[in-house]
Amino acid sequence: MGVTILIVLAVILLLIVVVVAKSILVIPQAQAAVIERLGRFRSVGAPGLNVLVPFFDRVRARIDLREQVVSFPPQPVITEDNLTVSIDTVVYFQVTDPRAAVYEISNYIIGVEQLTTTTLRNVVGGMSLEQTLTSRDSINGQLRGVLDEATGRWGIRVARVELKAIDPPPSIQDSMEKQMRADREKRAIILTAEGQREAAIKTAEGQKQSQILSAEGAKQATIMAAEAERQSRILRAQGERAARYLQAQGQAKAIEKVFGAIKAGRPTPELLAYQYLQTLPQMAQGDSNKVWIVPSDFGKALEGFAKMLGAPGEDGVFRYEPSADDAAPPKADEDEVADWFDTSTDPEVAAAVRAAEEVARREVPAIGQPTIRPSRPEAPPPADTPQQQTPPQASQRPPQTDLELG
Repeated sequence: MGVTILIVLAVILLLIVVVVAKSILVIPQAQAAVIERLGRFRSVGAPGLNVLVPFFDRVRARIDLREQVVSFPPQPVITEDNLTVSIDTVVYFQVTDPRAAVYEISNYIIGVEQLTTTTLRNVVGGMSLEQTLTSRDSINGQLRGVLDEATGRWGIRVARVELKAIDPPPSIQDSMEKQMRADREKRAIILTAEGQREAAIKTAEGQKQSQILSAEGAKQATIMAAEAERQSRILRAQGERAARYLQAQGQAKAIEKVFGAIKAGRPTPELLAYQYLQTLPQMAQGDSNKVWIVPSDFGKALEGFAKMLGAPGEDGVFRYEPSADDAAPPKADEDEVADWFDTSTDPEVAAAVRAAEEVARREVPAIGQPTIRPSRPEAPPPADTPQQQTPPQASQRPPQTDLELG
């Protein structure tokens, strides 16, 4: 009897444990459970602890509420230009209504895959191969819009659709590679030609500018050289003019001094004849002078020269007596010096000309200084001294002779 009671108690305890286990449902976070009672939809269990009626309520399906990523195998798609391409797609979706995902479609994963394939074929079928390869964003947008609208009643939200790969046939791929290679080579040739053209243009412009600058530099150099030559010739001519003028002034002053010294010395005809005879050898020193003729009237010429210049003294000899006008020193014409140079040139030339003019002004008055003449004898010789004989007459002088100098 006691054993039977223990068995009954054990059965009751086990039944209680089973009832409690059937009554409690724990759902993890980001999941949902569709609960049915006696085969009919009752509710959607939220994450956490849920209480069920044992033997009456059951969980039909557990749904993952997170965003899911499904990659579908490559699908052959025919383009508008009748080329078959293989396209891999990736769909990002999320279950927003667990009840619709369970009761509206048997398998929403397969449904999304098939819907993606059919929509992709419809979209790509209206495009050429080149458009398909270059219109990924447009294809993605169209696929997402169609899938989101179709799966909305399934309780699914399509976040985005991406084309993972678009693989054309091998022959088309080879042709495309050749075309791209040819396009790139063409582009490279065009860019090389444009670069060479630009380089040639730049080089020609540089040479043009260089030649222009060289011509301008040569022009300026020629102008400066001509101007410098002109100024040099002007200064050289002015210097030669001043030098000749000063030389002429010096020669004139030297002749004046020599003539004044001769006058002051009161030369006699004998002295002049003696000086003339001393000059004859110097006059005959030329290589072309072979014969020199002394004139016969040389004595008369000297006598006439002495009589013309002088007056007979107490001894009967003609001597030169300088007058008051001859004794006065000549005045230098300083105004003429101002016209020797032209100061209408540049500042440097004007400075040089002024310096030369100052030198000329200092030199010209020095030439015109009065000469110191020898004083005349204080008194004539005494009367008792014998008077100097008068110069011999022309008849007493030796006759004309021919001197042959080798």
